Amino acid sequence: MVFLVKAAQLILSLSILVIIHEFGHFIFARIFKTRVEKFYLFFDPWFSLFKFKRGETEYGVGWIPLGGYVKISGMIDESMDKEAMKQEPKPWEFRSKPSGQRLLIMLGGVLFNVLFAFLIYSMVLMAWGEKYLPLEEAKYGIVCDSLALDMGLQHGDKILTLAHQTIEDFDDLIPQIVYKGAQSIQVDRQGEKIDIPVPDNFVAEYLQLMREKKGFIYIAFPFVAERFEKGSPAEQSGMKPGDLLMGFNGSEYPYFYLFAMELQKHAGDSVNVLVEREGQQLSFPMLVPETGKIGVYPVAALSFFNLKEIRYSFFQSIPAGVSKGVKMISSYLKDLKLIFSPETKAYKSVGGFIAIGNIFPSSWNWLTFWNMTAFLSIMLAVVNILPIPALDGGHVLFLLFEIITGRKPGEKFMEVAQIIGMLVLLSLVIYANGNDILKLFTK
Repeated sequence: MVFLVKAAQLILSLSILVIIHEFGHFIFARIFKTRVEKFYLFFDPWFSLFKFKRGETEYGVGWIPLGGYVKISGMIDESMDKEAMKQEPKPWEFRSKPSGQRLLIMLGGVLFNVLFAFLIYSMVLMAWGEKYLPLEEAKYGIVCDSLALDMGLQHGDKILTLAHQTIEDFDDLIPQIVYKGAQSIQVDRQGEKIDIPVPDNFVAEYLQLMREKKGFIYIAFPFVAERFEKGSPAEQSGMKPGDLLMGFNGSEYPYFYLFAMELQKHAGDSVNVLVEREGQQLSFPMLVPETGKIGVYPVAALSFFNLKEIRYSFFQSIPAGVSKGVKMISSYLKDLKLIFSPETKAYKSVGGFIAIGNIFPSSWNWLTFWNMTAFLSIMLAVVNILPIPALDGGHVLFLLFEIITGRKPGEKFMEVAQIIGMLVLLSLVIYANGNDILKLFTK
């Protein structure tokens, strides 16, 4: 069921984005009176699921749900229609239009994806507003995983600044270190201000943690039981909702993530869990299953903090949505920079459709769906503008060359470039989805 929910969200999101992207090409082609032969959602080799013709354009839905396309007359694209290109250029063909018009037609898809992301972010901010945890509200400090402990951070540290610069949002801590290269972390440790240097190999080590599905730091909050898994050791021991779990076997682990991390080390062992109930301390002996979990669902972390909430009117939401979109574009460009930096080994994290599908939640949530769709729209725009033949960016590169030099690349050259670009893209698709499959067998 979880797979179906994620798959449905992925297919719906990508379908919307493909239509928006191809409509960008379509609308500019029509503005400049360029004939569009086909407008398809999904690919349709041999047959289509649905099609109809209106005017000079055939609209349809293919049967391979990996994208979509518009076929523009007189253009060397993935259809590789060489026969049509051998004929004399017609006035309505792409190749007959001025270079400036052809440039806008090729940029249309990317432009529409960016504008669509801005629109989504604006509407999301107007409908749901914005909530975040101010860094100063992280009153219990942090819980550290191995990398954080190795660099000198400790459980309960309260982060004050990064490189002596104030950070507003707790969630901005990691991006500030990974993307902007903050070289030190200032923390309050039991009333003493401590300066923690960030090691030079931090980014590579952090990305390795992400590949292993581990964390770096977690927000610390009390471990209060909300409910129990039926038949679990915790339920059978006599624990009750509202119990505050303090630790086990004589050691204090007063925060949820810390308790959970330490309990994992005792899978298969018997433990005595220390609980505070209405001012009294109680002990509950139980056997920890091999999963390392005793079946306690905690009270939600955010209930312990005062979140900052911002509400937007219609007119306020537009500049705020554009600003958020620009910020996401910047972040994704920095992600690409990491991928192309061999020392970070970020290329090992590249994923295909499984990885993209997994960013969606296991239950349907419209807020998350639209935020993820906006992010994917930006990702589609950025990837498409890369200067690789067969992508929009490849066509844009050749058109810029033509505009600057006044010389148009030959059609034979464009055919070869298109083939090379398609082979490069196929290799990247195989690599990304191969990574997904490999991860399934190495969990």
